[in-house]
Amino acid sequence: MTTAAAIDDRALDVTTLRSVEDKVLWLATAIVHHANKVRPNDSGVKVGGHQASSASMVTIMTELWLEQLQAEDRVSVKPHSSPVLHALEFLLGSLDEKWMTTLREFGGLQSYPSRRKDPVPADYSTGSVGIGATAPIWGAIARRYVDSISGAAGTGRQYSLVGDAELDEGAVWEAVFDPAVQELGEVVWIIDLNRQSLDRVVPKTAARRIERIFDAAGWQVLTVKFGALLEELFSRPGGAALRERIVDMPNAEYQRLLRCSAAEVRDRLPGTGPASDAIRTLLNDLDDETVRAAIRNLGGHDFEALRAAFAAIDDSRPTVIIAYTVKGYGLPIEGHPQNHSSLLTVEQFDALAARLGESSTAPWSRFDADSEAGAAVHAAAQRLARRAVTPTALASAPSDLGRTPQNTATTQAAVGRMLVDLTRVAPELARRVVTVSPDVSSSTNLAGWINKVGVWAPDERPDWFSDDNETMLHWSERPDGQHIELGIAEVNLVSLLGELGATWSKWGEPLIPIGTIYDPFVERALEPWSYGMYAGGQSILIGTPSGVTLAPEGGAHQSIKTPSIGLEQPECISYEPAFVIDAEWTLLAAMKQIGRPHGRSAYFRLSTRPIDQKLAEVPSDPAARERRRRQAVAGGYFLRRADTPQVTLVTMGALVPEALSAHDRLAQIGIAADVICLTNPGLIFEAMQARRRGSSADSWILEQLFPRERARPMVTVLDGHPHTLAFLATIHAVPSVTLGVSQFGQSGDIADVYEYHEINADSMIRAALDLTS
Repeated sequence: MTTAAAIDDRALDVTTLRSVEDKVLWLATAIVHHANKVRPNDSGVKVGGHQASSASMVTIMTELWLEQLQAEDRVSVKPHSSPVLHALEFLLGSLDEKWMTTLREFGGLQSYPSRRKDPVPADYSTGSVGIGATAPIWGAIARRYVDSISGAAGTGRQYSLVGDAELDEGAVWEAVFDPAVQELGEVVWIIDLNRQSLDRVVPKTAARRIERIFDAAGWQVLTVKFGALLEELFSRPGGAALRERIVDMPNAEYQRLLRCSAAEVRDRLPGTGPASDAIRTLLNDLDDETVRAAIRNLGGHDFEALRAAFAAIDDSRPTVIIAYTVKGYGLPIEGHPQNHSSLLTVEQFDALAARLGESSTAPWSRFDADSEAGAAVHAAAQRLARRAVTPTALASAPSDLGRTPQNTATTQAAVGRMLVDLTRVAPELARRVVTVSPDVSSSTNLAGWINKVGVWAPDERPDWFSDDNETMLHWSERPDGQHIELGIAEVNLVSLLGELGATWSKWGEPLIPIGTIYDPFVERALEPWSYGMYAGGQSILIGTPSGVTLAPEGGAHQSIKTPSIGLEQPECISYEPAFVIDAEWTLLAAMKQIGRPHGRSAYFRLSTRPIDQKLAEVPSDPAARERRRRQAVAGGYFLRRADTPQVTLVTMGALVPEALSAHDRLAQIGIAADVICLTNPGLIFEAMQARRRGSSADSWILEQLFPRERARPMVTVLDGHPHTLAFLATIHAVPSVTLGVSQFGQSGDIADVYEYHEINADSMIRAALDLTS
């Protein structure tokens, strides 16, 4: 970790830092200006960018990059400050000049920092408010976990640069208060407290309240409120009154002072209180330049104040630095209540160039190498250089565990058993599996796995119930444990999955992160999980139990829309297996997609409905069994095949027994039916798209499941919204009836609930008769 002594040893002259700060401000402003005012824009759509939000972070980021950061540190940058990040990358030599004109251009610099799409990969992708801010917390846990396995992740702080308006996001506080966070001393948040949001000056940014909340969560709180100039003025006669006046002043009134001339500040700042004369006398002793400098001399723009805060960090617990700043600092739009998306005019940009000694027509320049600023930037670049990462290859996952279940079982219970078996069949691969749960481990059948591998903790902790014979789940916490338990917050769960799923690219150490969550809450977690995939995290999310099959729980816990995730979510495959063996085959296949370039995440929708496993009729011949396995992994298989079919029943998951019952009853009245058991409708849709493009290699499963010669009227049914399977009838343009769940349910037993939603065997039979009569 960085120490105060180390900071003092390499402290730069403040004049040098100011030179770098000015250059960073110029470059960040110019990046946005070029994208909006110089680059041709044939569409007329506003390009955008955030000059004011960038300006408020320039001092903080200059100090951080020039003096504080080490190569092993990681930083999540406030989304609207991405131009500052690119300006620093350009000065340090990692970003070529050709990119400076490409902000928000196709293939160019992204609107917000991106690990995968920017030419210099960001440490964390940001842009989804609240998610990027919390990412370093989960990155810290992921780094510690990897280090417990291989010792290859090193050390380093995890910084998060957070806008004060971002604190309105619930995801922020869910993360801050999670018990797993309290010991993460490497986590440092820096809050850009500029008191402005997108539309306005925030009327009541209660910094003291923010301080108390973080303190209550066990964080160290460091507030950087005023700079050296104001602190010196506070020590003069009338200074105490001046401090009290500024502290008590409403945000909007303070922001208005930033727009005032020195004379106006002298008139407005003293106010009308009993100490106004003392404040007025103090101000009258100052020249105009000092008056205007003083009113904007906040701690977030003072290098000495920031240095002192960094030196005071306690590495035994997470730290938040609350830095008071001015939105638009150093720009003509500073302090304006609507400056969030404001752009400097050409005239203002030219004036800024003149003030900073830059060229508005040739804006992309670096420091001379022999200058003080050039030497400082070069030293920072050398210090921050990182070694190249070469990912370790995961041990190969077996394709088949070789057993054929014959009893009655659930797909939910199958996962825990399969993970335990993996420790025996493929121990090297199993060591890379890490499960995560938001306080639902036992109710998602992970108890056996946890008893086998233990719970991960930075140090060994006593299990006070280890000698209690009635305790079935043993909570053995130790550094080599492979389960991480979080509080009940689904956003935290998937955020951690994303970071655990990115360790292969960050430190070259791949993991297989598997999270379990109640399926009704998958939608709550989907946006941050999706963002984790966007950032390169690869993981497996298991939603269980699912659907209205969870009948007694009622409508509040009966998920409807989740089956379509696999159709709609980029870089994710989705499985809803009906049988235990399908769950095993597809989970093993999903593991092979994790922890490597161009890999994919996976979502599993499982059930607690007990199903007779003999209904699967798994072939006993090895070649036929392997063919079935490949089909299950690719999207589905024929479960029953008629000699001369008149109708096709397509189903998935927990409704397979209903479809088989309908098949048998239809046969009794002379209607022959094929039954197709889907495991992954998303892969079938991809096969359709591949066939349209003329790629036979990717569409083979389509030809095996839906050959043209067997095209018949089709009934689709699933425990979820019917649109998920509606596309299947378009493969050969056959008549169809789509059955599924499209309204809120209620409590009951399975028979009542299936009848209510018309997804039972009776409903399938009626639909088949309608199509064939």
